Amino acid sequence: MVGIVKKFLIGASVAAGMSAIATAPAFAGTLTGATIGGTAASDYYVYDSDGTNTFLVPNNAANVQKALSGNAASPTGNVELRRSSEQANFDFTKNTTLTGQIGGKDITLSSLTESDWFGAGPKTYGQTNLANKWFNDFITKAGYGGVVGSGIAANMYTSFFGLGGFQASSDPNISYVNQNDSTGEISIGLAGHFNLKEAYANSPKFASFASLLPNGFQASEVVKYTYDGKTDYLYSFLATNSGLVNGAGQGADGKSHNGNYEVKMPGSKAVPEPSSVLALMALGGILASKRKLMKQA
Repeated sequence: MVGIVKKFLIGASVAAGMSAIATAPAFAGTLTGATIGGTAASDYYVYDSDGTNTFLVPNNAANVQKALSGNAASPTGNVELRRSSEQANFDFTKNTTLTGQIGGKDITLSSLTESDWFGAGPKTYGQTNLANKWFNDFITKAGYGGVVGSGIAANMYTSFFGLGGFQASSDPNISYVNQNDSTGEISIGLAGHFNLKEAYANSPKFASFASLLPNGFQASEVVKYTYDGKTDYLYSFLATNSGLVNGAGQGADGKSHNGNYEVKMPGSKAVPEPSSVLALMALGGILASKRKLMKQA
């Protein structure tokens, strides 16, 4: 009888320990403490969504955090950094940033400035800078890989530059920032056009350039990140259908945000929260007690 009671108590203790682990908060997996900053800190939009449409909401911390609550399977709203990038007299020297914490580390996502694209050198084709790297990737994806480095590519670059294409590609719409708890990899959703050729064709400014792109061409805007001592740039040429469209409220165009471009970067593995560590320590103590009691039974 004593042995049965001991075994019952052991089982109950182990179950309690496992329950403590199960109910302990999971490792950090989403961006927290989101704030907006930069040298153009007021130049942003926040879009919420109702599951079908995205629409403008007031610029405040609560709405920013809510807009970033989605994932690749179900994007929600988004935060557009440097919203005035396609307006006349745009100051290309300033940026807007989104800063927060993920996995216990700070991360900053930013719109791009002129110096990000071109550095301090010439802004022409053939230079070693982000503008040339990105544009060569862009035209390669569009089927012009064979002309990279040629006069044809230089003419395409000059046309794109003159249309303000680099400014227009500098205002990323951040829809989520999530982390894989096992690998530490960070995924960032960029809301954009599912069909960029179509969007260009419907734009008075880019209609001429649209004729150079294949049907269904996809390309995201570019986002700059600073994380764990490293600064780099991310972009994608592959979108999934977001199931959303900017179709309600002020400024709705009925075509934006229907594509989700997910870009990824290495990240540090999330550290267990204190409650999880305590639960694991408790389970270790329970198992040790179990072994001791079994020897006495």
